[in-house]
Amino acid sequence: EAQEGVVGFGEALQPSSSAPFLQASPSARSFQLDYEHNCFRKDGVPFRYISGSIHYARVPRPAWRDRLLKMYMSGLNTVQVYVPWNYHETLPGVYDFTGNRDVEAFLDLTAELGLLVILRPGPYICAEWEMGGLPAWLLWKPDINLRTSNLAYLAAVDSWLHILLPKIKPRLYQQGGNIISVQVENEYGSYYACDYGYLRHLLSSFRALLGSEVLLFTTDSAQAKELRCGTLQGLYATVDFGPGSNVTEAFGAQRCVEPKGPLVNSEYYTGWLDYWGEAHASTSAAWVAQGLEDMLQLGASINMQVSPFLQLTSLPWPGADYKDQYKPVTTSYDYDAPLSEAGDPTEKLFAIRTVISKFQPLPVGPMPPATPKYAYGSVAVRKVSTYPEGCTAPARHCSTAQHPSLSLQYADLLDVLDVLCPFGPIQSQFPLTFEALKQVHGFVVYHTQLPWDVPDPATLGAPPHSICDRGYVMLQKEYQGTLERDGQTTLNVTGRAGDTLDILLENMGRISFGANTSDFKGLLGKLSLNSRPLSNWLIYPLAIDTAVQQGWPHTALPKSSSRGRVGPAFYTGTFETPGIAWDTFVKFPGWSKGLLWINGFNLGRYWTRRGPQQTLFVPGSVLHVGHPNNITVLELEGAPLTPVLLFLDRPLYNRTLGYSTMATK
Repeated sequence: EAQEGVVGFGEALQPSSSAPFLQASPSARSFQLDYEHNCFRKDGVPFRYISGSIHYARVPRPAWRDRLLKMYMSGLNTVQVYVPWNYHETLPGVYDFTGNRDVEAFLDLTAELGLLVILRPGPYICAEWEMGGLPAWLLWKPDINLRTSNLAYLAAVDSWLHILLPKIKPRLYQQGGNIISVQVENEYGSYYACDYGYLRHLLSSFRALLGSEVLLFTTDSAQAKELRCGTLQGLYATVDFGPGSNVTEAFGAQRCVEPKGPLVNSEYYTGWLDYWGEAHASTSAAWVAQGLEDMLQLGASINMQVSPFLQLTSLPWPGADYKDQYKPVTTSYDYDAPLSEAGDPTEKLFAIRTVISKFQPLPVGPMPPATPKYAYGSVAVRKVSTYPEGCTAPARHCSTAQHPSLSLQYADLLDVLDVLCPFGPIQSQFPLTFEALKQVHGFVVYHTQLPWDVPDPATLGAPPHSICDRGYVMLQKEYQGTLERDGQTTLNVTGRAGDTLDILLENMGRISFGANTSDFKGLLGKLSLNSRPLSNWLIYPLAIDTAVQQGWPHTALPKSSSRGRVGPAFYTGTFETPGIAWDTFVKFPGWSKGLLWINGFNLGRYWTRRGPQQTLFVPGSVLHVGHPNNITVLELEGAPLTPVLLFLDRPLYNRTLGYSTMATK
């Protein structure tokens, strides 16, 4: 029988033959809440977890083992794993669990390394991820209301959970696996809806698919209102807060909704996120370590944001916050983390390790070292196939083996629409949104003609909040400037009747945290000239990522354009490594804003003019040895007169407009 005060979750089940945790007999495998002693019990023994978050979707698969081993050697006994719904169900009913998306392989690796798992399957996860993990195709459904009891939304959620959770059930601790608990939704109390019917539906679905044994829980900030709307009987309520918070008060808030049971901080913030145009966030190691020690002294279980690595999977995934205005987050997911985006242990990680050693034994053995980095040098990117004599970078950034060689051709984006939109444009009287076009990510070109002569400057503009998120304006294929969400929404133009007008619209990431995650993209209203709406549009949904992944433009290089290097254009070339493929970082001196692919792999956005991030991380697993590496750059506003890419052995994170210093991590 269950011990008095211990809440069980049904009869313990037999483990699978491959169960990695065999310290207890099969019939004793359990993970329970002990309300009498305010703790967890694992196999009947008091237990507390010290955990760190890891995002398998943000770590290249060849590095999974390295990152997990470093977390294990830090003294963590558990990892928290996010599952982004939109990463796996890319289109309705289209699922991908291969390669870097093989969540089952990742979970099996955690078990192999002796780590327990706290799973966060959503359906909403936040995680500074595009739309908080919710698929953008949900917005194709008319009148859908996300994160509520809306029938269309619940039907999509149930369909997804019936695919995902059967993969999870055999890996639950009670069944011989290593998943000790599962979070339902995420910080739901911060969402405007406060729909208890929605939470009850999720609770019922999780129980039906995972069984009555598994511990289900919620996470909310330590605010009374959020705990009121984010918690539900049957889901154990936990809180999240960062260093500098009053630990007693924060856990006191948890006690208001859970008078008994273990104290749990499910997201202890060891760093904070970066927004484009703001300073790089930094949290001191001493501050983080002291907060951790204070919580451990109270006997709390803790999950830390220990290892947010980098946005490495592809262009779409960085999200955005909405805090009085739209705030897109940077490509890098380093955020002053204890493990850097390249997987390097930091001073903060060792400070955390020292604190943990005061409360439980550390694993025997050394911490795995930082991954090797290589500064491949300065690569002059030119229209003509050439490479300058001598390295133009500081000496420490030059390759000592040989110079990378790079040849370049470039093409204006508007000249290759036949490649980027192979099915041709859509005709519409007025602009259509990305969602109406069923374009999930990336870019759309809106094309029309001036309907009358404009000899004097006329105002090209859009209604408030209708540019989502940046519009690059070309008249007669000449770049005029940029329209921006919550920024500049008008430009003055002149021209003649019949002149072509093109606007390249960029999705900078759907809102992942804020009042409402229904973040539509594209031109949401009518574009006007001196307040007269423009009509008769040709709309080109672009499939840039697909084209580059399939080898374009290297398999069919376009002719070099005769126009200048202002406005959206592709720059392509190749370089060779000197016999090694180590991690590196690419800097874009003098470039403005755009994207980088190497060997068809989308490494994300750079935004040199706005910052703070100045480099993109290139994992060695992306590079080739012994044959050329293909580089493709899409520059959106304007390349330097002498375009150069600089391959460094360290990142540059902290330079923004208004900040004069350049700091390295």
